[in-house]
Amino acid sequence: MTSKKILLVVCDGLSDRPVKEFDRKTPLQVAKKPAMDAIARHGISGVMDVIGPGIVPGSDTAHLALFGYDPYKTYTGRGPIEAAGAGLIMERGDVAFRCNFATVDGSFNVTDRRAGRIKFGTDELASAVSGMAIGDVTAILKEGTEHRAVLVLRGPGLDHRVTDVDPHREGPLLESRPLVPEAKKTAEVLNEFVRRARDVLDQHPVNRNRLRDGLLPANAILPRGGGSTKGLERICERYRMRCGAVVGVTLVKGMCRLVGMDVPEVQGATGGLDTDYRAKAEAALNLLKTHDFVFINVKAGDVASHDGDFRTKVRVVENIDMMMGMILKEVHEDVVVALTCDHSTPVSLKEHSADPVPIAISGGGSRVDGVKEFDEISSAAGALGRIRGMELMPILMGMADRAEKFGA
Repeated sequence: MTSKKILLVVCDGLSDRPVKEFDRKTPLQVAKKPAMDAIARHGISGVMDVIGPGIVPGSDTAHLALFGYDPYKTYTGRGPIEAAGAGLIMERGDVAFRCNFATVDGSFNVTDRRAGRIKFGTDELASAVSGMAIGDVTAILKEGTEHRAVLVLRGPGLDHRVTDVDPHREGPLLESRPLVPEAKKTAEVLNEFVRRARDVLDQHPVNRNRLRDGLLPANAILPRGGGSTKGLERICERYRMRCGAVVGVTLVKGMCRLVGMDVPEVQGATGGLDTDYRAKAEAALNLLKTHDFVFINVKAGDVASHDGDFRTKVRVVENIDMMMGMILKEVHEDVVVALTCDHSTPVSLKEHSADPVPIAISGGGSRVDGVKEFDEISSAAGALGRIRGMELMPILMGMADRAEKFGA
């Protein structure tokens, strides 16, 4: 028996709810999507509660579940994922935080959480405070896109269970507090870093120039979402496959790196509405030549959803379908293709929801049910039934003839 390769395509936030103004249909039901429908027509469909029924998934916890990890046991916070996405390699015992470059006044009141949505100079600002020693702890700061950054604390006796410094709104900067006694040191170090960083950044040439030009200074760091790695088993060892990913958005890129996937940089894969769908298809096809499992994430649908833009979301569906058409022309029955979403983001809500997402799987000699279209309602009639996210990888392994026998 020859095992088959697996291609998993996750359309971020593409699942939706019916919209009254568009004949009570979802964007998936309105869009023209022959390639997506072909996967449903030639395979098996169903719906999936990515975390569990009634639970609203975050993109981070959702992807953990889709890769087969129990998010309730492995997720500690978004910081380590952002660190991996920014290219920081965490060591055992490190604690990581998501951060914003922000503007504070002389009394440490936050006046703008994004420093006027700063776009340039954050690399210089990060370098000015990265490497700061606070006792036996080293603070490593790495800039992200625009106002975002990642902070890693490295040293003995650290614990991620502390409260945020970021107030999440304009107002007084918060003092981090330990949530457990073991985290007292971490809270003290975090507060000291924020205080010292403010002194350094306030006098930095980048910020002096911004003030001269009438722009808000990025003179503070706001850490939040602390977490640590719990020694996640590498996905290649877990499933005995070589795994690669085509991802544009930093968060999901970090998730893929965290579990040990190969994540090449793809020119034009932005993680936004302007992403290069053709480049993603070509990168995935190249990875399939050398890897057993290839994952693609497309973020654009979620972006349109958060904007409440139904028509743009329909165009995103059709762009993804074009990408899928390119891929399906090149892959054959020796590749199991799965198409799904990481969560629903209804345009009517502009936020994630607990609604289950559609899923269709074809190839590998899969069973074929009577579903002919890929959307939230059609998929619910499929023979796959209603599954949970953590069940997806075992199902794909079975369909790819990679599952191990249980028992004699």
